[in-house]
Amino acid sequence: MDPVLEVQGLVNRFGTQLVHDGLNMQVAQDEVFGIVGGSGSGKSVLLRTILGLQRPQAGVVRIGGSDITQMSPPQLRAVKARYGVSFQQGALYSGLTVLQNVQLPMIEHLQLTAAARDELALLKICLVGLPADAAAKYPAQLSGGMVKRAALARALALDPSLLFLDEPTSGLDPVSAAAFDELVLYLQQHLRLTMVMITHDLDTIFRTCNRVGVIVDGRMESDTLERIVDHPHPWIQAYFHGERARERLGAARGA
Repeated sequence: MDPVLEVQGLVNRFGTQLVHDGLNMQVAQDEVFGIVGGSGSGKSVLLRTILGLQRPQAGVVRIGGSDITQMSPPQLRAVKARYGVSFQQGALYSGLTVLQNVQLPMIEHLQLTAAARDELALLKICLVGLPADAAAKYPAQLSGGMVKRAALARALALDPSLLFLDEPTSGLDPVSAAAFDELVLYLQQHLRLTMVMITHDLDTIFRTCNRVGVIVDGRMESDTLERIVDHPHPWIQAYFHGERARERLGAARGA
C-alpha cells in the first residue's frame, strides 16, 4: 500500500542556513507518526512545507500520492480539505466563539445551511470531550486544555483521514496531557485517522506513537519506537536514554 504521506529529498534553506538536507519521511495509513528533534532542527519548517505553506528548494511532498510542491493554489486548496491541523497554541480566532471557530473550515469547503453547520460543529465539540456550553464561549474564557480540544475539534471539522498535531500537549499539566493523549488514541482508533505529531513530550511519544522520526543533521532517522531508541546517533541516545527518559523507556520495554 502506498504511503499516505511521503517526503523525498527535501531541502530547505534560509540564506546560508541549511535546515533540511535531503530529508526523507514516510507515513503509512492508520499509524501515529511522531516527529522529534532538537531546537532549530527544523520541525516547524518541515510541518509548514508538508502543509504547503512554503515551497522547499528541492524535494517532493506527496499527500495521497500527489506532489503538493507542484500544485496550483486551487489544487492545493482541494488537498487541504482532506487533512486537519491543530497548531501548538491552538490558533483560535479570539473574536469568534468556539462554535464559530469550528465552523470556519465548513464555511470554506462545504455547502451547508447555517443550521446544519451548527449541528455538525456541536457534534465535533462534543466529540473532543468539551461540554456543549463551551460552544458559546470565546477562547479567552477557556482553560489551556479546553483550547487544545477546541482546536482539535476544528481540525476534525471536515472529517479528515490525515491529521497533523503540533505540540499537542505543550503547556498542559501531566494529568491534562495524559487525558489529551488518551483522547487522541480514542479518535485515531474510532475515526481511522492517520496522525503526524510533532512533540517533545516523551510521555506522549511512548503513549501514542507507532513510529518515530528524529530530525538530526538535516535528515530524518525513522523507525518503530522499540528500535529508534537504540539508534547510535548521539542526540537520539541523549534524548531517549537521558535521566528523564530512563523510567519511561524501562516501563515501555517491560510492558
